[in-house]
Amino acid sequence: MTAAVHYPEIEYPKEKALTLQAFRDMDYYAVEQYHLPIELMMENAGLQLALMIAEKTTKAQTIKIGVGNGNNGGGGLVAARRLSAWGYKVYIDPFTEITKKLPSLQLKRALKFGASIDHILSPDIWVDAYLGFSQKLPLRENLAQRIKEANTSHSYKIALDIPTGYLGDTTSLFFEADTIVTLAAPKKILYNLPTSTTIYIADLGIPASVYQKFHIDHFPFEQRGLIQLQRK
Repeated sequence: MTAAVHYPEIEYPKEKALTLQAFRDMDYYAVEQYHLPIELMMENAGLQLALMIAEKTTKAQTIKIGVGNGNNGGGGLVAARRLSAWGYKVYIDPFTEITKKLPSLQLKRALKFGASIDHILSPDIWVDAYLGFSQKLPLRENLAQRIKEANTSHSYKIALDIPTGYLGDTTSLFFEADTIVTLAAPKKILYNLPTSTTIYIADLGIPASVYQKFHIDHFPFEQRGLIQLQRK
């Protein structure tokens, strides 16, 4: 485990946070109007996720990164590649076949860097990059089973962006993360999670003008690339 890192903290009220639809619009606007490639933002997300994972583990421990066939899975695969390059033991757990262009490319890269594909049952760190902010419920049975296994494990659990299975209802089955690395901005639904869940906002490289357009503060990412969110 690396030495504890002090991240900037920011209090942000729920009423100013984004709905999922507003975040989708913001994300697509940045891609279209500022020519930010999805692969670049995927790389940014994966790097910030990898840095958070490295802070929570050691090179003697095991890391399982659960992925799907979307861009969130691609971010998880970037993290798998980064961590493997740094010498960590990384196991990739796809719950479905990876066929889309970018996630498939990221999977090939991660495997070349030394990650393995394996659904190990008791990792020290269990990372949820199975689904992203466009997820729909109910979960597929094999994915629901993985979430149940994660929640009953002793693993430290980290979710990328929105925990799988969670769309605002804490009574339904969802990945019960200890830490969430959410992308670019706070989302309203994350405020319903238990206060024991630590939430960080990760820099995707979106310019301040896009934040202004969507009436949300631009955060001081220049210090660490991650900011701890204090919900209020």
